[in-house]
Amino acid sequence: MRILAPFKSVPDNYGQIGATTGGGRRIINPFDQIAIEEALRLRERGVASEVTAVTVGPAAADEEIRAAYAMGCDRAIRVDDDRWLDPYAVSRMLLAVTRAEAPDLVLMGKQAVDDDASQVGPMLAGLLGWPQATFVSRFEPADDRRSATCTRETDKGLEVITVRLPAVVTADLRLNEPRYVSLPGLIKARRKPIEIKTLADLGVKVEPKTSLLRVSAPPNRATGVSVDSVAELVEKLKYEAKVI
Repeated sequence: MRILAPFKSVPDNYGQIGATTGGGRRIINPFDQIAIEEALRLRERGVASEVTAVTVGPAAADEEIRAAYAMGCDRAIRVDDDRWLDPYAVSRMLLAVTRAEAPDLVLMGKQAVDDDASQVGPMLAGLLGWPQATFVSRFEPADDRRSATCTRETDKGLEVITVRLPAVVTADLRLNEPRYVSLPGLIKARRKPIEIKTLADLGVKVEPKTSLLRVSAPPNRATGVSVDSVAELVEKLKYEAKVI
């Protein structure tokens, strides 16, 4: 079984970013990191033979590709595009990569933590015409590798389904806990090749359906005040805040 593991480079959720610049440290999207970990575990169990990481972005995303290599991925592909891209555009690009790579499974995170769209996986499955299992917290391939049993986390509880392979599967938070990436592993990863693909190489022309107009920080919260009594609190809520 060959696994394609798409991931997104996102701002570090524990770091500081500029609201207007989008700057700051970037990492592999945490849900995608869980998907990569699951792909590596399948390879270690002898279920998968190769794990290929793929991302869409500019050269700056190579740092996150090195992290995927340090985790243990066998190959890495970057589709070179420095535009702001919506889920439709990304799924179209991943469609071309998937067709070229012909994997038995596409395993990715259920959503990105920067936009929380949860759309790329389902869109990709629709474009491919493949079965899909989203929000998966347990993945177990059949012995013949022709299908897999997936446990999905839904609002009503756990749902167990079987999907035929090849399929698109998106990982939920409880699927696993990703391994620690060591500094020596990152150093070794710098010597590994990154396959750079352009839209021309993939034979596609993609234009996003939506545009990013602006990014702005929320207004600063007003400084709180102390009150000496319940009566004073009620008065402020009624006459200043006007919420009662």
